[in-house]
Amino acid sequence: RRAMGADGKAVAWQHLSESWVLALLGGGLGLGLAEAGLRLLKSLAPAGLPRLHEISIDGTVALTALVLSLAAGFVLGLVPTLRSAGTLSTVLREGGRGGSAGKGRLRARHALVVGQIALALVLLVGAGLLLRSFDALLKVDPGFQDPERVATLRLSLPEAGYGEPERVLVHHGLLKDRLAAVPGVRSVGLTSSVTMDGWDSNDALYVDGFPMPEGQLPPIRRFKWISHDYFKTMGNPLLAGRDITWQDVESQAPVAVVSVDFAAEYWPDPAAALGKRIRSIPEGDEPWREIVGVVGSVHDDGMDQASVPVIYWPLAQKDFYREGVHARRNMAYVLRSDRPVGPELMREVEAAVWSVDANLPLANVRTLQEIQNRSTARTSFTLVMLGIASAVALLLGFVGIFGVSSYAAAQRTREFGVRLALGARQSQVGGLMLRQAVLLGLIGISLGLVAAGFMTRAMGSLLFGVEALDPLTYGVGAVCLLAVSVIAAVLPALRASRIDPMVALRCD
Repeated sequence: RRAMGADGKAVAWQHLSESWVLALLGGGLGLGLAEAGLRLLKSLAPAGLPRLHEISIDGTVALTALVLSLAAGFVLGLVPTLRSAGTLSTVLREGGRGGSAGKGRLRARHALVVGQIALALVLLVGAGLLLRSFDALLKVDPGFQDPERVATLRLSLPEAGYGEPERVLVHHGLLKDRLAAVPGVRSVGLTSSVTMDGWDSNDALYVDGFPMPEGQLPPIRRFKWISHDYFKTMGNPLLAGRDITWQDVESQAPVAVVSVDFAAEYWPDPAAALGKRIRSIPEGDEPWREIVGVVGSVHDDGMDQASVPVIYWPLAQKDFYREGVHARRNMAYVLRSDRPVGPELMREVEAAVWSVDANLPLANVRTLQEIQNRSTARTSFTLVMLGIASAVALLLGFVGIFGVSSYAAAQRTREFGVRLALGARQSQVGGLMLRQAVLLGLIGISLGLVAAGFMTRAMGSLLFGVEALDPLTYGVGAVCLLAVSVIAAVLPALRASRIDPMVALRCD
């Protein structure tokens, strides 16, 4: 066109207009795919994700997509425009019927493919690390059993109607008995905080026989106030000693049960903790409280966190924090049922509570399974997002390799025809294409491994049971990308190897 007198501006406009059309079509298709992906993500998002309903593709998002599409079209259209501004002989030689693409064009295409593969590997490794983390989370013993069979709710006895501690205890006991009488309910327990529910109480704890240096506080421990049958209902095993009884609650007995990880910090065997004494202040009027039992550890801060040493006190205590007799008013009730935990059972539970006091509201009604799922929601949701991004990146890498290989095969049609005419085997011609694809894949994988090594360090807070530089995950990701590179090049390689030499030579 330029040799025949076309204006350089007209040629530049042709490049830009074609690029913009393609970019706008791609942007529109991308918006459609984004809307479908957004609906999928919202359906899989954890219930507690804030402002979930506000996430949408609105005018601002559409305008941003339009601007990005136009910018991408301009940049990608500018590159051939600048190249076409070169010497006419060079331009005609690169674009001739019998010529091949110039080295500059090939380098640009190869660089784009290498970049796609490198970014795809970063996303793939990230998704793989999260997948292994999620698998490790599913194998963690949370400290309870069959959470789908356990319902939880929170009841608070107001001071106006339940002023005396004795009255509080009587009504907690009455509510517990009424709930235990609901058909299908096997056991009921009370606790100030259900495992992983976030209602934490922490304080320093002094252990008799282990004095602290002057001016130094002992480690902070997790405190929970419970009734009898709490461990039975949760499925937390009693490893040594006995459970807290209702008699301990009514008499405000100075006793406690500790988790096994707390006991292991001081004594070689869980049974050795029995009979030892603990208290929450170093000296004064608060009595020592005897350890009467040791139970299994619990992951109270979530499945992705280490187990927490927990001290379990009877829900009514005397002289605790020097407060005289104190009974906990706000308690969580846990119910283990042989029936499915659903609306029908919860209606009967509600009726049982209101048969004692019709003014008591039921709060935080949910299953233990829901509480457990919430602790893994961040990892699982991020895994879904990275999985989608990885799938898109793999698709882009596949399309990039396929496009470059197909274009290279078309540009080298005459060359392949000459090779075949001179006696080259079809496998040798196809091997040329495959080797080029493998080389691009290996370069992209090498760069991607380096980039992933830096990027995955930022995922440390999301990982559990796997290192950020896990060799297996990196190896599997690299193999997957190499396989994608080979598969994408197979069809162009087959086409190249099956070229008829006579047809290839006549095409020039």
